[in-house]
Amino acid sequence: MAKSTSTPAPTGPLAGITVLDLSRVLAGPWCSQILGDLGAEVIKVEQPGQGDDTRRWGPPFLDDGSRDSAYYLCANRNKRSIAIDIARPAGQALVRQFAAKADIVLENFRVGALAKYGLDYAGLKAVKPDLIYASITGFGQTGPEKDKGGYDFLIQAMSGLMSVTGRADGEPGAGPLKAGIPVTDLSTGLYAAISILAALQHRNRTGEGQHIDLALLDAQMALLANQASGWLNGGIEPGRLGNQHPTITPYQDFACADGSVIVALGNDRQFHQFCLLLERDDLANDPRFTASSTRSEHRAALLPEIEAELAKWQSADLIAAMEAAKLPAGRVNSVPEALALSQVAAREAVQTLERDDGTPVQFLGFPGKFSASPVSYRHAPPRSAQDSRAVLADTLGMDEAAIEALLASGVVADKL
Repeated sequence: MAKSTSTPAPTGPLAGITVLDLSRVLAGPWCSQILGDLGAEVIKVEQPGQGDDTRRWGPPFLDDGSRDSAYYLCANRNKRSIAIDIARPAGQALVRQFAAKADIVLENFRVGALAKYGLDYAGLKAVKPDLIYASITGFGQTGPEKDKGGYDFLIQAMSGLMSVTGRADGEPGAGPLKAGIPVTDLSTGLYAAISILAALQHRNRTGEGQHIDLALLDAQMALLANQASGWLNGGIEPGRLGNQHPTITPYQDFACADGSVIVALGNDRQFHQFCLLLERDDLANDPRFTASSTRSEHRAALLPEIEAELAKWQSADLIAAMEAAKLPAGRVNSVPEALALSQVAAREAVQTLERDDGTPVQFLGFPGKFSASPVSYRHAPPRSAQDSRAVLADTLGMDEAAIEALLASGVVADKL
């Protein structure tokens, strides 16, 4: 048998679970990274000579000879990479062998694309009846749009998210905006992980696997939350309000003498305390502003009064005064400033793993803190196909001769 690469033993609530990850870009890899953080063994299957598309989505790139992008690094820790040519029968047979050893298969090919290789749910269920098979697509496995490709930006627009994001009509810079992060891909990855965990519990209870059908559009529609509910249940069409909140006032940024401060007052008590802090009892007692619902109705009268008061303050003084009064306030940080927060450090949010050549990779870790089965960080994001030999040996028990034959045939690659 081939000599395998020594790797840390998985720990965490999903230790002992194996994921065969056929996905690429972000939604799928984000899901499999979550499962990996929770202790699952994740085998990332990439295309020989190509690798995950996001490896080239830069700059910036990691300066270690791989030229892997920072984008790729954010979603691919706790995985081992093997390159398999699934367009060839021998590659398809190899994927079936891995599926037979796996608990979960994750893929984000277009609808029907894997069926021609026998690698769809029906094909792999035949070799592993209790398999959990999750498919992520733009629009789902059914419906008139199912054959279309889906992209985060496109779905942010189609779902209505961009219609409620950005400055209000009539203001300078008005118009629809996408979110500053790929929120559709990330949320779909989160929903996929949640769905897979639920399917694992179903399998634990019944012994039955299943197919999970996830769509970017479905996930983003679900995230419309209160905005959609306002239309569905109240007939109010939401629009863009910039940094204001549709139903809570004041809940936005205000300009102080030296910069902006976020004021987020979620209830009437907080608003009353805020008015006392500003020495504006008249605002607290004005019947237009005493209740949350009426404050939002009369925001055009209220906000100029608050703006005039806060313009007199230094931002640090206002934040300190509000914190002393137990009122939520803060500054708008840049990403570097946010990463440097003492609270972020105290929560050990930023972690580091080293690649096999010693190159450090920093990342933001899994946010959940488990008292009994904490997450673990075992593998830095791998180079494409760096683990091909080890995965064939460790998971399938192949000897050196069999591995060398696969490499020589081009069915498997051990480097990009």
